[in-house]
Amino acid sequence: MAQVFGNEVRRQHGQAAMRKAARYLVVIEAGGPAVARLFDESREQVAEFDASTEEVTLMTQGLVPALGADGPEWDRALAGHSATERHAARVYTLDV
Repeated sequence: MAQVFGNEVRRQHGQAAMRKAARYLVVIEAGGPAVARLFDESREQVAEFDASTEEVTLMTQGLVPALGADGPEWDRALAGHSATERHAARVYTLDV
């Protein structure tokens, strides 16, 4: 039998800092299949997932992509991709 009476007292809610919102969605080939990579305003990667998912379609609906991510602002963020992959990438600026 338990030695506690009643309900436990709730713990304090942690006030952790929220992540920055994703600002850019880059659809880029990664040695075969395309991946979708989300970046914040400073082009730090927030997430990466398969570009064929329904979420990519929903996020890009009505948006016109910029073709190519070969500018110097993408050098560090997309360092693991070849010049050909970066040139063919589609960059969507998300409404946040």
